[in-house]
Amino acid sequence: MNEFMEMALLEAEKARKREEVPIGAVIVKSGKVIAKGFNKREKTKSALNHAEIVAIRKACKKLKDWRLEGCEIYVTLKPCPMCAGAIANARIDKVYYGADETNTNDNLAEQIFASTRLNHKVEMEKLDAYSEKCAQMLSAFFRSKR
Repeated sequence: MNEFMEMALLEAEKARKREEVPIGAVIVKSGKVIAKGFNKREKTKSALNHAEIVAIRKACKKLKDWRLEGCEIYVTLKPCPMCAGAIANARIDKVYYGADETNTNDNLAEQIFASTRLNHKVEMEKLDAYSEKCAQMLSAFFRSKR
């Protein structure tokens, strides 16, 4: 499990080097990485290109299916509502994340994953061992912008 979060951190570092918010994601199926992604909003000028969405697109292409059942996603920051919806709709089984989103405490990801409107439920687990490292990467990035 830790190796996959380490890979997500490497993806986040790729984003940081490109002046993107440093968030990375890795999708795993049967213990093998099938897709990776990092934020590309600035480069593409698209609000949709969050790390999770980039990784989901790649995984769907690789598996030739929009259903990513049996997959897990490792992401350095707790998913936003858009990404939580995409994760649920792609039918990813579980989310492992590093840092909590600190500006709110609204639990929107949990609400989306538990919604009765969706026929697929997603488990989510915070990897406390990576919480500080992921949060520090984000904090340092935003400090450098001020």
